[in-house]
Amino acid sequence: MIDIHPTAIIKDGAHIGTGSSVGPYCIIGKNVVIGKNSKLISNITIDGFTSIGDNCNFYPYSTIGTCPQDLKYKGEKSFLKIGNNNIFREFVTVNPGTKGGGLITSIGNNCLLMVSSHVAHDCQIGNNIILVNNASLAGHVIVDDYAVLGAFSGVHQFCRIGKHSMTGAMSGIDSDVIPYGTVLGNRAHLSGLNIIGLKRRGFTKQIIQELRKAYGLLFSSQDGTLLERIKEVSEEFSKNEPVMEVVSFLTKDKSRSICKPKNVW
Repeated sequence: MIDIHPTAIIKDGAHIGTGSSVGPYCIIGKNVVIGKNSKLISNITIDGFTSIGDNCNFYPYSTIGTCPQDLKYKGEKSFLKIGNNNIFREFVTVNPGTKGGGLITSIGNNCLLMVSSHVAHDCQIGNNIILVNNASLAGHVIVDDYAVLGAFSGVHQFCRIGKHSMTGAMSGIDSDVIPYGTVLGNRAHLSGLNIIGLKRRGFTKQIIQELRKAYGLLFSSQDGTLLERIKEVSEEFSKNEPVMEVVSFLTKDKSRSICKPKNVW
């Protein structure tokens, strides 16, 4: 059974899964697909070629799937894909992709987008992500699993935000953030590891200790170049998966520089 309020407008062609509800004054476009047991509370717009998984909740005045905020966009067919068990609080905006980014924006599973957060065109958002109130992602940003972006933080286009990282409130991020790192400031600098997040997610004491040591070698040591220190860390901690994820992140092809601690080059 689907519960649809009489004031809701659902265009012909839209698909809404069993157990879902559409509240007062919602508008659903003709190319929208919504999975099972999702809830649209009221005054929500979902448009474009948008597909949404099961058990997603949308709060009033969130706007999902409307045209990208990119002057290069000329109306080409583009997509927004959203997974399962996500929460979109009041005034959240999410835009589909553009030709310059593969024509798709994607959000994984179990994400929380708090009030007035924004996901721009061509962003690739992983699983278990939290965007705190008014956090904003510019186009083409990649956010890996379990990352948290603090309130009023802004991420420059094409940046990568590593898994299990934490961004302090009101940070301006114009460089890539390493996995497990913590950054803050305008412009943001790397301030350490996300130790609290690591403990909450069950990482062992040994893994955290080795991550700390690897971080010190990479960013606190003044010996050699960063590339030389990366090589040293990869050899010493080759069996530590989180450390090797940081190494992979640092050596992967990238569009932006790496966010580093102050006074580290």
